[in-house]
Amino acid sequence: MKLDLLAMAAHPDDVELTCGGTLIKMARQGYAVGILDLTEGEMGTRGSIEIRRKEAAAAARLLGVTHRENLGLPDAHLEMRMEYKLAVARRIRALRPRTVILPYWEGRHPDHYNAARLGYEGCFLAGLKRLDLQGEAYRPFKILYSTTYDRTVRPSFVVDISKEFGRRSRAILAYRSQFQPVGRQRKSKVYLPLDKLVDEVHLVARFYGDMIGVEYAEPFLAKEVMQVEDVIDLPVRSI
Repeated sequence: MKLDLLAMAAHPDDVELTCGGTLIKMARQGYAVGILDLTEGEMGTRGSIEIRRKEAAAAARLLGVTHRENLGLPDAHLEMRMEYKLAVARRIRALRPRTVILPYWEGRHPDHYNAARLGYEGCFLAGLKRLDLQGEAYRPFKILYSTTYDRTVRPSFVVDISKEFGRRSRAILAYRSQFQPVGRQRKSKVYLPLDKLVDEVHLVARFYGDMIGVEYAEPFLAKEVMQVEDVIDLPVRSI
C-alpha cells in the first residue's frame, strides 16, 4: 500500500479531534488517506477496547479514509523504547506515506507528546537501509504537526475545513462512549477533561477560521520553512 497522507496519534479519536477535517478534505480530493492509532485507549475512564474499536471503524467511514489500523501499544505507557520506534517504522515501510501528520511535540498528556517523538523517530528509522527490519527502506517526504490541542502555538498554516466541518463533527461524535456517555458514566460527578473537549476543538476551528476569513480551519506546524512560488496569488488579505 502507498498512502498520500498518514495521520498518527496516541488514541482512537485523537485524529478526529485534531485533523479530522483535513483528512476528509484530502480524501475528497482523491488522495489515499490513512490513520495509525498507536494505542486502543484501554486506560480511558469510559468505554472499552471492543466499543472503541467499533467507534473507530465508524469514524473512519465518516472520514472517508482508505486505511485505518491500530498498533496496539500500551495506553498511558507510550515510552521512547526502541521496540515501539521499530513498530512504527515497520508500518511506515508498509504504508509508504508521502506526508505524515503527528501530534504536537508538547502537551498535557504524556502519550500525546511521546506519540510525536515515536512517530518522528519511527519515520527516520524506516529510511535506514541497513536497519534489520522487514520491508524496503522508506522515509516520508513531509512531517506536519497538528496543534489543535495547544492554542498557545502559532501555526505555520491552517486548512479551511468549513465544508468538512459537519462531517468532522459526526466523526468525532461516533465515539459515543467518550463524548455522549449514558447511564452511570453520564451521571458521574468526576470531572473529565474530555467533557469539554469537543466544544473546545470546535472553538479552535472557529478561531482559526476567523483568522483567515472562513468559518472553520485546522492548524498545523512545520519545522521547516514553508516555500511559496507565487507571491501574487496568496490567500488571506493583509489589510
